[in-house]
Amino acid sequence: MEKVLDFLLYKDDAPLIFTSVEFWVFFGIFLLFFSATYRIRKVKNFVILVFSLFFYYKSSGWAVLLLLFSINQDYWIARFIGHTENPIRKKVWISISVTTNLLVLSYFKYAFLFVDWINSAFGTQLTKQNWIVAILPGHDLLKLDPDHILLPVGISFFIFHSLSYTIDVFRGIVKPLTNWVDYAVFVSFFPELVAGPIVRARDFVDQLVSPFVPDRKMFGKGILLILGGLFKKIVISDTISTGIVDRVFDQPELVSSVETWIAVYGYGIQIFCDFSGYTDIAIGIALILGYQLKPNFDQPYKSINITEFWRRWHISLSVWLRDYLYIPLGGNRKGNVRTYINLLITMLLGGLWHGASAKFILWGGLHGAALALHKFGVGLAPRISEKIPSAMGWFATFHFVLFCWIPFRADTFDQAMAVFQHLWIPAPFELILSVFSQLALVASLLLLGILLHVLPDSWKRFVNHQFEKSPVWLLALVTLSSVILIFQFKSAESQPFIYFQF
Repeated sequence: MEKVLDFLLYKDDAPLIFTSVEFWVFFGIFLLFFSATYRIRKVKNFVILVFSLFFYYKSSGWAVLLLLFSINQDYWIARFIGHTENPIRKKVWISISVTTNLLVLSYFKYAFLFVDWINSAFGTQLTKQNWIVAILPGHDLLKLDPDHILLPVGISFFIFHSLSYTIDVFRGIVKPLTNWVDYAVFVSFFPELVAGPIVRARDFVDQLVSPFVPDRKMFGKGILLILGGLFKKIVISDTISTGIVDRVFDQPELVSSVETWIAVYGYGIQIFCDFSGYTDIAIGIALILGYQLKPNFDQPYKSINITEFWRRWHISLSVWLRDYLYIPLGGNRKGNVRTYINLLITMLLGGLWHGASAKFILWGGLHGAALALHKFGVGLAPRISEKIPSAMGWFATFHFVLFCWIPFRADTFDQAMAVFQHLWIPAPFELILSVFSQLALVASLLLLGILLHVLPDSWKRFVNHQFEKSPVWLLALVTLSSVILIFQFKSAESQPFIYFQF
């Protein structure tokens, strides 16, 4: 009973994540219930909802109440919007949804930051206090702390889910769901709940109300995506992180320029393998359950300009920002100068979405300025821009993205500057050989991450096809062997996914 209770109760130092054995125990239990109920749609969706809420409780504790609040509010607001023909009432309801969601997001992500800014600017000593705790009942299950605002895992993702739904209902793109459980599953679907991809109602709602038909190809593709995601996260991302990136960024003044360069390249591969690994697992789990989620990455480091990069990186966020922020601001419909301003505003807010820190605003601002500059250059001299060699465009884009990752990863601005300055310190050839010999595993995995990133699509399709048509016994053997191999690399200390903090 102690072990059962230990599994059921939330522990802030041991969240339920895809790389933990506990998650796969959870998923195995879920599959038992799912396989017994999938023929009855309403029962199946209820089972998914119960397990999704439990998953979120295990990931973020009392914040499951916040998730339920968001679900309930926007379900009814969408119903009200759908049932009224009065345009003013529709605007009132959508204003309530947008305002409430953004206030909740701002409170949890930025309240303490605003207090720090006010104290710093005016010399005040305002106290930081979590006022929401005062209105919630105290209980050991909730583990509430009035002196800290614990950022709920994935709050940005489920808020954006919910906002896109009410806005699309307001625009007449989708019809409001009439079943609360169906809508709750859309918002809380556990594979993509805490780190995306950001699912749009127009892409997912129809699947919720359709019967589940087991599909051998979808199952095989799902298993392959899960294994690939675990390999990216545990073998490549976590090993590079613990092997070089954390050490260099924690104390940049104590390492050589060679190690700094490896860490900068390493973080570029680490964050890609970490985030795309999560979304691969999420998409794979969804496929096993009969749901198709859109891909979130498309080999972004192959991009030959910054605009192309943002069409390939975190696609669901890029499309969300385009449809719900950039276009409503005016997009490119109000002249060139306004277009550049809209791009900059969109990326600044996209940076702020990542966290309450000046480093994320700087990161977003750099990308916004680069997007505006690229658009200006293409508009000013389209023929010249077309003649720029692809290799040169790729080299400039890749390294611009890498250098922007430095403030994104660093804990402070001074730390970021120290990392950047150490890149340009000359290193003798003997030191280069010595560092690479000491970091042979990290360097090998870094190269492997790059290789997997640039593999031709035809190779990937071939592997997918072979995996899908394999007999069940071979599929089981490959899966078991791969899991044993992958988990040999797992460190004793849990390595959360990077995007959990957003």
